[in-house]
Amino acid sequence: MSGTKTVVHFLRHGEVFNPDGILYGRLPGYRLSDQGAAQAKLVAEFLAGRDVRHVVASPLQRAQETAAPIGGTFGLDVATDDRLIESANKFEGLRVSVGDGALRSPQHWSKLRNPFLPSWGEPYVEIAHRMFAAAQRARAAAEGHEAVCVSHQLPIWTLRRFVEGKRMWHDPRSRQCSLASLTSLVFRDEQLVRVAYVEPAGETDPRVTGA
Repeated sequence: MSGTKTVVHFLRHGEVFNPDGILYGRLPGYRLSDQGAAQAKLVAEFLAGRDVRHVVASPLQRAQETAAPIGGTFGLDVATDDRLIESANKFEGLRVSVGDGALRSPQHWSKLRNPFLPSWGEPYVEIAHRMFAAAQRARAAAEGHEAVCVSHQLPIWTLRRFVEGKRMWHDPRSRQCSLASLTSLVFRDEQLVRVAYVEPAGETDPRVTGA
């Protein structure tokens, strides 16, 4: 196939230190755990030797910390793109695990009225459009080479479903986007030709609190 090949990797950040089990969303101050830092280093080692020319991350601390070893490996400054940020969520700051009670409280029921939008957070279509715009910006910055964009589970999974032509509402338990995983978009010129997925840090539990 002719045309200039560019690969844009979307990396989900590593495990977060979150002993209280909070749905932290866009809240500041949530850093990587020791395991998360180790996962970030494993991804940097996995990518070493590749043709990475651009590294960019969500402005949130956990994404910036995941991107840092990759930037160091390739001698690149880590850029920031607000479009890679976690999705907005009206349950942010709550414990929403089974048995916690937050989702069983009547005061929250109105937020759950439309799971296809979803009514409790940023609409899927808006997430998809901003993430695809971030992908195109990274593709242009690394044209003919590779870029790494560090983001979060729901935005990456929504982007993947969007580019694969699938409906964007889904069962969160079905997401193939583990901690420190890479979802890679392969372009020929400006045309997306393939999507690939790999877990350089080994399969991790996608049910870990947070995204």
